[in-house]
Amino acid sequence: MSIKALSADILIVGAGMAGLSAAAHLHNKGYQVLVVEKSRGVGGRLASRRIGQATFDHGAQFMTVRYPRFASAVAQWQQIGVVQEWFTSTLPGNKAHVRWCGYPSMSAVAKDLAKGTAVTFEQRVVFLEQRDNDWLVSMASGEMISATALLLTPPVPQTLALFNASSIFLPTGTMKRLSSLTYDRCIAVLAVLNGPSAIPIPGCIAPSQNPISWMADNQQKGISKVPAVTIHADASFSYEHWDLDRQKSGSILLSSAQPWLSSKVIDFQVHGWKYAKPKQIHKDPSLTISLSPPCILAGDAFAGPRVEGAARSGWAAAEALENLIRNH
Repeated sequence: MSIKALSADILIVGAGMAGLSAAAHLHNKGYQVLVVEKSRGVGGRLASRRIGQATFDHGAQFMTVRYPRFASAVAQWQQIGVVQEWFTSTLPGNKAHVRWCGYPSMSAVAKDLAKGTAVTFEQRVVFLEQRDNDWLVSMASGEMISATALLLTPPVPQTLALFNASSIFLPTGTMKRLSSLTYDRCIAVLAVLNGPSAIPIPGCIAPSQNPISWMADNQQKGISKVPAVTIHADASFSYEHWDLDRQKSGSILLSSAQPWLSSKVIDFQVHGWKYAKPKQIHKDPSLTISLSPPCILAGDAFAGPRVEGAARSGWAAAEALENLIRNH
């Protein structure tokens, strides 16, 4: 019996920065691209959330620029009002280092990248199969998608689990390198205050003492109408408290943050980032798993733990896919 499936030239798993950057590149080259995302929206760690009138960036806090192509992208986003300068620090040699943030929040960057690309949400990939010269991809919903080429951008441990479930066996050296790529976790607290925080201008601080690694005042940042503070726990606290009650963990972090709050917390939520930041980086910006049919891995574990790194990995993977498809 033949299997009916949706089809695309290229199927991209994951609508984070790497997946969307690759999708935009390939869409502009004329490929039929489909992106599947297990959550309800685009962006991955370019994440924003509302609590009442408060708006929070609770994942990636800003973007920095080191490479010309990303500088060009940021300049375009600035021109259309998708990003704005948050603050500038001075590096050794008196070189200005700008921190850019999305406007009206970090997720705006992902939403702009997703324009023109077909993205389907709340679709989790559960099985991969090579069929003749294509990939047949099964979703948890029962839906199937046929694609000439496949780009996987989830955190590496999730991709390896998918390969294992699909009985896709990698060369020993490749498996060893990928298995060595691990991630820090991060527990994030989103707190609404009844008055201004004591976080100094420009609205962020990286406390030197545990258990907090970062705090940001979203009102000072220019994205929240009312006082709203994001607190990121450090990796040690997040790991130790990961399986414990999140509200209790949030309360501990809020207690530790008191010197910088100065106002009463009137509401708060807690979010856990299991794959917040890669501890190790693969030596190449993307990794080819299969030549025919093409399958490539990308993400911030391949080009650096920054928004820019994820974008560069997505672009590198897209260009590699183009070359493989030409020869497929």
